[in-house]
Amino acid sequence: MADSGPAPPRAKAVAVILDNRVLVALIVGQLGLHAAMAGLRMATPLQALRMGASAWTVGVLLALFAAAPVLLALYAGRLADRLGYHRPVRLAAALALCGMAVAVVSTRLQGGFAIAAMCVAATLSGSAANIGMLTIQRTAGLAARDASERMRVFSWLGVAPAFSNVVGPVVTGVMIDVSGFTGAYLLLMLLPLATLASARRVPVLPPSPASPRGPRTAWELLAAPGMKRLLAVNWLFSMCWDVHGFAVPVLGHERGFSASTIGFILGTFTLSVTVIRLLVPLIAESIEGVRLLGAAMLGSALVFAAYPLATQPWVMGVCAALLGVTLGVAQPIIMTTLHQVTPDGRHGEALAFRSMAINTSSTLMPLLFGALGSAAGAAVLFWGVGGLVGGGAWLTRRIARVRT
Repeated sequence: MADSGPAPPRAKAVAVILDNRVLVALIVGQLGLHAAMAGLRMATPLQALRMGASAWTVGVLLALFAAAPVLLALYAGRLADRLGYHRPVRLAAALALCGMAVAVVSTRLQGGFAIAAMCVAATLSGSAANIGMLTIQRTAGLAARDASERMRVFSWLGVAPAFSNVVGPVVTGVMIDVSGFTGAYLLLMLLPLATLASARRVPVLPPSPASPRGPRTAWELLAAPGMKRLLAVNWLFSMCWDVHGFAVPVLGHERGFSASTIGFILGTFTLSVTVIRLLVPLIAESIEGVRLLGAAMLGSALVFAAYPLATQPWVMGVCAALLGVTLGVAQPIIMTTLHQVTPDGRHGEALAFRSMAINTSSTLMPLLFGALGSAAGAAVLFWGVGGLVGGGAWLTRRIARVRT
């Protein structure tokens, strides 16, 4: 299902959805839900620790933010396919508001009751962010008229989570110091309201009709040409994100770097990802999609091979910047290709599979990395994952054949 050739009939009906005003509304919608979750994810562990909770309890609390999306992703994707944009986004905002309200209640409770309330808040907030993300991504992808426009849109949307992970925790931390946890949670309630307000600028459009000849079950969707290979490529990139966030502090500690130096290296990576996603919309028409995806996999493998050999902070900073380029450019290409290989009427469900893979990786991989890192060191993690992602580059050639 390449994007070459005439646009499908529905393109005329949704072309207006990607003017600048509505694109900003989609970005704000995602920012509101994701920043609220990021702020809550920062505040609840701190609240639990101040109450004397154990590290294991905090770990369970954090895991709930990712566990809920894994369990609900398919439902959320099918909901978006069936209902379109507005009703799922309203549901997501309502869940986020309920999560913040439960968090406020937790500040008035003690002991296990407070912890239980925070766990409920984490589950609701994680579910809200995931439902909103899938719905917004599906709407943006279907509205794009060609692959270049779709890549530009996904690049802009890709900036939202990175920005949210800065705004949410920073604002929450300031509010905790100024007015306590209750004030912070009340302020976070304004963010889902911004999502609801921005949704008013998104046109009300009918959901895409399901193809009568398309797959009828989730497992048959995976059998669509190129789908399994693309999801495997997506998982390899996701693993790169996870191992980088885990292994850089370990490697920096082994090198004797200070905490601020390690933070600078990680910050360089985040800045590089943001910059490349801001640049992709300017060069989208010249990007050769799947071929560049294969190059990004090989580039990531080379960076991972070089990381353990870096003995100076500035060299690790260069590695971080280069890795930010390869991983940052991959996400809009994967999203664009996913929409091309997905059968009509199943885009929300396909996005759900991608979300499940990412959240499962983020939940389980750190545990595996911790065991391997303790036994063999950070260098083995970098080389092992680099070998996997480099070896997986051949998958992109098979995807390219499907699209031609």
